[in-house]
Amino acid sequence: MMIRRLRSIAFTFLLIVGSLTLSILMLPFLALPRRWCVPLVSEIYGGYISWIEKYVLGLKLEWRGLEHLPQDTASFIIAAKHQSAYETLKIPFMKKMRYPVIVLKKELIYLPGWGFYPPRMGLIAINRSTGPQALQQMIAGARKGFATGRPLALFPEGTRKAVGAPPDYKPGLAKIYRDLQVPVIPMALNSGVFWGRNKFFKEPGTVVFEFLPPLPAGMPPLKMMAALEEQIEAATARLVDEARSQKL
Repeated sequence: MMIRRLRSIAFTFLLIVGSLTLSILMLPFLALPRRWCVPLVSEIYGGYISWIEKYVLGLKLEWRGLEHLPQDTASFIIAAKHQSAYETLKIPFMKKMRYPVIVLKKELIYLPGWGFYPPRMGLIAINRSTGPQALQQMIAGARKGFATGRPLALFPEGTRKAVGAPPDYKPGLAKIYRDLQVPVIPMALNSGVFWGRNKFFKEPGTVVFEFLPPLPAGMPPLKMMAALEEQIEAATARLVDEARSQKL
């Protein structure tokens, strides 16, 4: 237990110091065209995060269902379960997911150093309290991402949910889906078992990102939302059970 706590402390220190240091060292990349800036920042910063997760925390990532991600187009939405900060640090930097455009809180762009990067990388910073205006920002940002070969990734519950908490899927995704007219790829995960919501101390193990069969464009939006929730919640429950069995 003590070793795990020390690992978490070391990880947090390296995350903060490394993020600040890399934010300064990578500043020249901001002057590059976005098609170069995004992969360079993603591979360097995302690679650093993956390294300290694996070798300091003992957290690995396993991919499942990558065949469900369309290969001939970037015009699709990845709708992911959200249990911890783990997926926030991973998803926008993942080449396997084609460096998705993600939605993040506007406050994050004011972080020292790191805050320069989300706007330059095409990420969508919103003020969630603005309601319809925020939805229009998401739709506009998604279209720009599609045009440059990047899908949209978002969390349909809007915020992190503790493992086992009742689901709370927001209706905003239904409007985005209706307006964009693209498929939705459900994504289940089990990150909260190892990196709990609002918990400082993490545990080693294998986080799984699992993509499920696409929900096609053109479904009635509320029917799509019902199917999305059912699929994500069932797959997430299965992955959580698998992860808990690792710890026994």
